[in-house]
Amino acid sequence: MQKQYLIYGGSRGIGEALARRLSAAGHKLHLVARDEARLAAIAGELGATFTVGSVEDEALFGQVAAEVQGGLDGLAYCPGTLNLRALQRLTAADFARDFRIHALGAALAVQASLPALKLAEAASVVFFSSVAVRQGFASHASVAMAKGAVEGLTLSLAAELAPRVRVNAIAPSLTVTPLTAGLTANEKMAEGLAQAHPLQRLGRADDVASLAAFLLGDEASWMTGQIIGVDGGRGKLRTKG
Repeated sequence: MQKQYLIYGGSRGIGEALARRLSAAGHKLHLVARDEARLAAIAGELGATFTVGSVEDEALFGQVAAEVQGGLDGLAYCPGTLNLRALQRLTAADFARDFRIHALGAALAVQASLPALKLAEAASVVFFSSVAVRQGFASHASVAMAKGAVEGLTLSLAAELAPRVRVNAIAPSLTVTPLTAGLTANEKMAEGLAQAHPLQRLGRADDVASLAAFLLGDEASWMTGQIIGVDGGRGKLRTKG
């Protein structure tokens, strides 16, 4: 059965991988991203409709809601930042921007699209957190704080929107995407980071997208309010003394 999904951040990384999975399954897509040329190319390839804009612009969410035609079976909010700085080097503007992109944007995306989500018989929302929320890492204060807010939002909306709309979040560890290229492009650095994971490799965008596609679909119809780690074991396991 064909469904319609809205993906914020659908032109790169995990969002693009998710879009490709859902398109391959025959679903309709509406993609949102700020890189117009890339977004238009991906949307054209997948036969998707799209909206160009930044989630830092609050007007974007209303625009997207107006442009999506019909009901929405699911929404995935994938935009992110990787602002890794020691506390002494973070400014109020850094904290505010990370919160705006990760947490406030997620809330506004669902708020604007809620009427369309409620038109579906059973809709699903997927957010993205981080292994860094529950497994503390140095220089992650701003990102982990914002992602912690995403986890709180996930639980609150899962309770508020039940039973019509399910809400879950995925908490990845370091995943090779354009966003993380500063950490993963160097082969030796990437290998060292991979060794910190029990499964001895970094994540791939499709590792995360596969779970996101599952959570959006009917097979996950009895799952809501969950924060699920896709982290190579890093969030829970220690394989060395």
